[in-house]
Amino acid sequence: MTTKLKPIALVLLAACIVTGVGIAAYPPSTQAADEKKPEAAKPALTVTVTKPSSASLPIKLAANGNVAAWQEASVSSESTGLRLTEVRVNVGDVVKAGDVLAVFSQETVNADIAQAQAALHEAEANAADAAANAARARTLQNSGALSAQQISQYNTAEQTANARIASARAALASQQLRLKYTGVVAPDSGIISARMATVGAVSNAGTELFRMIRQGRLEWRAEVVAADLRNLKPGVNATVKAANGSEVTGKVRMIAPTVDPQTRSALVYVDLPQSAGSKDAPFKAGMFASGQFELGASQAITLPQQAIVVRDGFSFVFRLNADKHVSQLKVQPGRRLGDRIEVLGGLDADTQVVVRGAGFLNDGDLVSVAADNAPPKLAAN
Repeated sequence: MTTKLKPIALVLLAACIVTGVGIAAYPPSTQAADEKKPEAAKPALTVTVTKPSSASLPIKLAANGNVAAWQEASVSSESTGLRLTEVRVNVGDVVKAGDVLAVFSQETVNADIAQAQAALHEAEANAADAAANAARARTLQNSGALSAQQISQYNTAEQTANARIASARAALASQQLRLKYTGVVAPDSGIISARMATVGAVSNAGTELFRMIRQGRLEWRAEVVAADLRNLKPGVNATVKAANGSEVTGKVRMIAPTVDPQTRSALVYVDLPQSAGSKDAPFKAGMFASGQFELGASQAITLPQQAIVVRDGFSFVFRLNADKHVSQLKVQPGRRLGDRIEVLGGLDADTQVVVRGAGFLNDGDLVSVAADNAPPKLAAN
């Protein structure tokens, strides 16, 4: 009996025969040998590493506060009912002790002085006459021409006349003092900080005409919390920074004896250099300033700033493991000195950490270590 195959069956039969021949010609062991072997992992980056080093870092205490005058002097009028005729200084002028700042009218005072001088001359004339009468009475004391009562009256008249001379001299001195007060003088050297004097005004005694910063001295009144006061004492240096970036070095003069019950902070008074209060100095009374108190130095573990990576608000370093992979470690940064940062915790002193290239790494990356002077190099893909 003859079996007839359809054309599609013949095609399938031929494909099976060809597959079998191929398997026979290339056994499984030969096929496995022809497969490519997996390539070795490539480092993600070429980096440099270092170990933490010990360094002496300054201990500083930051604070904020206001700049104020060391002392202010109020210059007032000592004359009453006199007209101000001249004002010789203005705000910002530098004056010396004894300089005339303003002048009051002298006409009324000069007239009073002339009257007082005339009264003095009259008193001196009366005293001379009384002295002569008393002298004659004393010569007649033993003759009996005058009674003891009359002689006593002449002596009393002489003493009264001398007392009137003293009174007239005192009145004249008072008027001369008024004349002196018509010129308002600076009580000390310093800088005029306020002017209330107006030409033509009639002032009463005690009216404030000027205000001045004594000796041009300024001070920084820093606000320091009570917990930090134990670290401060008079004589400690402080670096004060003005609003325009200028810095000066001052010294702690005193620490306030009380603490504000609302803010729990106390004022620390820092004397600024004499030049800080000059007319063109960057510091002005009333301005805000920041600063730092210098409290000495201490040993610290530091790393280059480049080795610390800030991510999501936290600081990290990358530790180099023995297998050339890196591990990301969270650390706590502290003080800064130049390009080095203190590490307060989270790192051992003998740990190798990545310096150059740390900002490009992720936890677990494979790296290669280059010489210290070689720049970080990204590996080719």
